[in-house]
Amino acid sequence: MPDASLRIENARYIITMDDDRRIIRDGAVVIEGSRIVQVGRSAELADVAAERVIDADGMVVAPGLVNGHMHVSYAHATRGIFPDSLGSDYLPNVFRLQGEMTAEEEYLTSLLGITELLKYGTTTFIDPGSTKFLDAGLRAYEQSGCRIIVGAHVTDQPNPVNLPVYDTDEAVAIVGRTIRDYDGALDGRVRAWAMPFGPNFATPRLLQESKRLADDSGVSLTLHFNNSRAYVESCLRDHGMRPTQYLESLGVLGENVVMSHCLGLDQSEVDVLARTGTKVVAVPTAAVKSGFGMTSEGLLPEMLDAGITVGIGTDAGNNSNLIETNRAMYLIAVLYKDARRSTTAITAETALELATIGGARALGLGDEIGSIEPGKKADLALYDTRRAEWATLFNPVNSLVYNADGRSVHTVLVDGRVVVENHTPLFVDEQSLIAEVQAVGESMLARTGLSFPSPWPII
Repeated sequence: MPDASLRIENARYIITMDDDRRIIRDGAVVIEGSRIVQVGRSAELADVAAERVIDADGMVVAPGLVNGHMHVSYAHATRGIFPDSLGSDYLPNVFRLQGEMTAEEEYLTSLLGITELLKYGTTTFIDPGSTKFLDAGLRAYEQSGCRIIVGAHVTDQPNPVNLPVYDTDEAVAIVGRTIRDYDGALDGRVRAWAMPFGPNFATPRLLQESKRLADDSGVSLTLHFNNSRAYVESCLRDHGMRPTQYLESLGVLGENVVMSHCLGLDQSEVDVLARTGTKVVAVPTAAVKSGFGMTSEGLLPEMLDAGITVGIGTDAGNNSNLIETNRAMYLIAVLYKDARRSTTAITAETALELATIGGARALGLGDEIGSIEPGKKADLALYDTRRAEWATLFNPVNSLVYNADGRSVHTVLVDGRVVVENHTPLFVDEQSLIAEVQAVGESMLARTGLSFPSPWPII
């Protein structure tokens, strides 16, 4: 065997997430190029020659986390400005602000969002269509080395949230052009999907044509699917069926469809999702901050019991404010325990599956990422357990899900390339970038005239 590119050795634990869910003590991972070639005990792989060796003493090595719903391109510029009382006025203000962004501003804010994700262990994510200037985004994706799924969220129906409304033919053309131009970019690290914003802002034809384009192109389709009582009632009134059943009647569900949020459903709709093989991404960070009723009405345990493939996401940095997948994993592990008064509602093991191999499968990437196995892409996060939040360490899954957060991520690899080392992103001057994005945010607020003062005096 020729010399490997990289050998990671002496890991305190490797959480493989393979089919047997093995956890390897004193483990090692051998990487050739972008792929894992061997996984085992350090003693067994010590003789494998490598161009570089990373001593992972004191580290837990886990698959890079997968975030299935994360608006990365605009939120960081005005993060934290919206008061809790804003309510339904949130989205109209979000998209009014984004409408002011230039390509360079979107590049900077995207890069900062990606920096935060990578620094805290998320290596793959979906930006569900909200990037306006994808060529500018591509610069950030290339510079950072992230793995990302993009698209163009389109609507052809009037909407109250300030999204552009296109003629249906134009909207369909945008979906097709985005898939054609961006799918497979950057050596396959970029995929492009069909992304009509949601069924409440789209005609049946736009939904059906988007699904057809996804099918014909061998990609997937994702929708925002957070169903208010008003939308459910309108579906029952206009179509005689609930929203999920309505989508099934249009032929818009299937194994290459990912429904984000998935709140406001009943058991009959869970059955539809399971029968059609449709995937789901739960977004606990946005749900609990926005008061969407996840704990009182959400059916995630029932979805898992029905065999639905589920991942998790965090939404945008200016609604959930929190984009760290580790903390979303914690929330998904605890919220349903309290809601169902059952400590086994969603276990730590299940939560970790949703953030790794489950999320990868939801994105159609289960054969490529989500576990540490030979043949998989070398997307890895190394957590430093020599920190107070990791002590004392006996069960690494419990500690990762319940104790840890992204601050303990020491090293991150994507495609076998080290992108974060010793807690520091290697692809950008983080502090300079933060200062630039602060200036972008101040400029955007000035240009729009929007202001959301603190309820407490800042003197």
